[in-house]
Amino acid sequence: MSRSLADGSFAGAIRCKYIAPLELEEKILELKESGNTIATLNGSFDLLHAGHLEMIYQASLQADLLIVALNTDRSIQEYKSPLRPIIPLEYRLQMMAALEMVDYVTWFDETDPRRILEKIIPDVHVNGAEYGENCIEAEVVRRGGGRIHIVPLVPGLSTSEIIRKIIKTCG
Repeated sequence: MSRSLADGSFAGAIRCKYIAPLELEEKILELKESGNTIATLNGSFDLLHAGHLEMIYQASLQADLLIVALNTDRSIQEYKSPLRPIIPLEYRLQMMAALEMVDYVTWFDETDPRRILEKIIPDVHVNGAEYGENCIEAEVVRRGGGRIHIVPLVPGLSTSEIIRKIIKTCG
């Protein structure tokens, strides 16, 4: 399958997977009217690693389509650190959209995903085990008729741990 667009760039080729926040409700309606079930996964996905890929893969198995919602740079700075993210949103969107198991990507500027999940109303929302069944998203997802699916963490793989290793190695 060829996805190349007129400009011939990687960014142009994967842009078809982007759903801008202002277009989200209309696109979701279209997808659901076509009979698709939707799984969501959100996060910063800064320094994409194998633990992230396992989570994304497990999320992709939960419904017909997977929408990954990324925190904007500003929201990451607010809830993690002024020094983060390492990778700007533009490139995190590109990496996520390049994954075959991801159907669509979008982004949100809040520090938590509840408002965007109210727009998507997913059939399944996927979270890591560190957040559990009673995560902050649970009420919104269940109110919309969806369920929470928890994915076990891959031990030793986290962006924070990778950053610590880099500092130790280079320090």
